[in-house]
Amino acid sequence: MAKYLLLKHYRGAPAPVNDVPMDQWTPEEISAHVQYMQDFAARLEGTGEFVDGQALAPEGAWVRYDGEGRPPVTDGPFAETKDLIAGWMIIDVDSYERAVELAGELSAAPGAGGKPIHEWLEVRPFLTAPPTITE
Repeated sequence: MAKYLLLKHYRGAPAPVNDVPMDQWTPEEISAHVQYMQDFAARLEGTGEFVDGQALAPEGAWVRYDGEGRPPVTDGPFAETKDLIAGWMIIDVDSYERAVELAGELSAAPGAGGKPIHEWLEVRPFLTAPPTITE
């Protein structure tokens, strides 16, 4: 089995087919979307393919070390950034093809008007060993 991270973006990915921002959805549309995600995760729990998943708020900050005895440096929040992660799900599947299949299915979560979003999801494999350095 191999673990993959499925990343949902607020923006930065190509525009989905149903490109209405969630803050413009009705409460019923939001509930239907959340229910779809919960049902999807529950089904994968049943097959043993679900590891974890969370939704993330759009705000955040970049943080870095600034030297011994100095407080960390923050610069943000970056509301204008193109790489805002909306949420993630970790799956543990037999193959990359299965990860892509599940990401495609997750992409069909309903959005505005109850129609599938057809959003782009980023599929990232977990690194299983340190990269090898060749000289």
